[in-house]
Amino acid sequence: MPDLTAQVTAAEISRLAGVTRATVSNWRRRHPDFPSPTGGTDTSPTYALDSVRQWLSERGQLPEATAEAELRLALRGASDGRALARYLLPLVPPLAGLSRERSGKLADLPEGSFGAELAAALGDLHGAPPTASDSATRALLRCLDARGAETTLRLLAEHLVDTTATGMYPTPRGLADLLVALPDRVERILDPACGGGGLLAAAVRAGASCVLGQELADDQAALARVRVETSAPDGEVRPGDSLRSDAFPDERVDAVVCNPPFGVRDWGHDDLAYDPRWVHGLPPRSESELAWVQHCLAHLSTDGTAVVVMPPGAAERSGGRRIRAELVRTGALRAVIALPQGAAPPLHVSLHVWVLAPPPKADPRPILFVDASTGPDRGREIDWPDVSERVLTAWRAFREDPDGVEPEPGLVRTRPVVDLLDDTVDLTPHRQVRVAPVLDPGRHEALAHELRDRLRSTGNALVALSDDRLWRTAGSEPGAWRTATVADLLRGGALTLYRATPGQETARSDAAEPPAVLTHHDVRTGEPPSGSLHDKPVDRLVPVEAGDVLLPETLHHAGPVPARVADEHDAGSVLGRHLFLLRPDPDRLDPDFLAGFLSAEENVRGAAVGSSIQRLDVKRLRVPLIATERQVRYGQAFRRVRALHSAANLAATIARELADQWALGLTGGALLPPDEGS
Repeated sequence: MPDLTAQVTAAEISRLAGVTRATVSNWRRRHPDFPSPTGGTDTSPTYALDSVRQWLSERGQLPEATAEAELRLALRGASDGRALARYLLPLVPPLAGLSRERSGKLADLPEGSFGAELAAALGDLHGAPPTASDSATRALLRCLDARGAETTLRLLAEHLVDTTATGMYPTPRGLADLLVALPDRVERILDPACGGGGLLAAAVRAGASCVLGQELADDQAALARVRVETSAPDGEVRPGDSLRSDAFPDERVDAVVCNPPFGVRDWGHDDLAYDPRWVHGLPPRSESELAWVQHCLAHLSTDGTAVVVMPPGAAERSGGRRIRAELVRTGALRAVIALPQGAAPPLHVSLHVWVLAPPPKADPRPILFVDASTGPDRGREIDWPDVSERVLTAWRAFREDPDGVEPEPGLVRTRPVVDLLDDTVDLTPHRQVRVAPVLDPGRHEALAHELRDRLRSTGNALVALSDDRLWRTAGSEPGAWRTATVADLLRGGALTLYRATPGQETARSDAAEPPAVLTHHDVRTGEPPSGSLHDKPVDRLVPVEAGDVLLPETLHHAGPVPARVADEHDAGSVLGRHLFLLRPDPDRLDPDFLAGFLSAEENVRGAAVGSSIQRLDVKRLRVPLIATERQVRYGQAFRRVRALHSAANLAATIARELADQWALGLTGGALLPPDEGS
């Protein structure tokens, strides 16, 4: 009997079959035997998953499915994906413990015997399953067998809870691994706001033998508990609010790592006014983060280390000045590290990491400041190995000899306690690592001359590209064409549209080394593919081919919409989020011609939707219907236009750099104004 609770939309059918939505619409109109809707609405019908899969399979339209895709589709197709994920979650530890042979046999059993054999494998642990859950449980078994418990849990987490609704965010894996690398020891480790257990999993990877966690949100606590159960030799996760009701009041551990919720005003200020944890002062109502800092310190052994993710405002807000002063004065604060913008939600700020320890009995040592917010990652995908190397190199040198760390202007510097105890106690790293440069007049003059020569060369190239022999006048009236929309061209097969949406799990790749991701930022700036599937996972891999045309989904009010024609350097990368990829039939459409007209201002304006945030409805864009020979000539002209844009951007960049160096030389004493009359 088919699982009637498993429903899929037309969009999910297109993802399942690896085709566009337009293709699914064509199937519905042209094939009388296409499955009839079983739910939804007239404008957004849903279909029985089993019937759709059978129909696609009979026509050879069903790609070989991965285990992850099967589980994700089972969850998406359920009438209540959250309830199904809650049911499947506690199945993970016992099923992950089965041998591969028994797991494989169990997943392939017929319907009549599957339920009994599953119950025998689980014992009395799980209770009665909900109706029609067999297909999802089989998908769970196959995913555990193919990809392991951690990947399976990440898929279940997609449906358990919307963490952003409560102001609590998951910790990206790159950041989690960095945080657990900072303590001296991690044999016993605690996360008092553990969320779904990402930091606890990182601690297990780093060698922790005992992990403890507490979490207020029930679904996240359940997820963390299962994650610990499947990976940690010894561990425990308890539900509840750590600040109001500490589940581990007597525990003292080697390390506390925490990425607490920010900006929570109702954290218990009135109820906890006389709490003994506030050794460094009662945190203000608006400074819940300073309550978490002192809570973490209270759980450390005498030589333990606490690592806490903090909002940048906590380093300078006036309300927390007295507590910051006490943390500095007593030596409890060891280091403050600024992370690149986008390292973790909220993505628009550069978060800080505070490293703390129990106050020493001797005079406090200097405090280390590391500014990793700038560098090669700024404005791009974060290179976590590079960030971690910069931070850990500075931290290890400081740990070995706090008084002997060599300052690196703009990156690393230690500051004596007495220098920080002023009226503001500002602990912002970029202000503390700033060192006035000492300029060499000869080298500075040589650099200024080099930039001037580059600017002259680029200016000559601009003049050459703007030669009026590169175009001709249309005559007394502008040219006009018949046009078709992108939607028309998709239906006619002249174009194919691809999207890659965000996913919690990196789509599977058989390549030895995961491909780079062509990101929204890369398309806007013209830079080569810079993304990583690890940091920016997508729901499926769409390989980029030379000749593909890429457009951003979100429109910026300033400047034209960049349309990128993929070249041989882009080929081999995969499509990132928030981009449209249009693949033209080369016998019918020239890619450069297509990109030129798709990015035209009037064309884009007519296809924009939304008010405060405008998005591109790519199917409403219009393309002239002209012969391919003329398309090629237009394509050549549009390539020159793009070259002119690139040369203009380069000239502007060099001019700004020359102006900056000139101003720096004048203010730093390396350059002087000309003599009078020269």
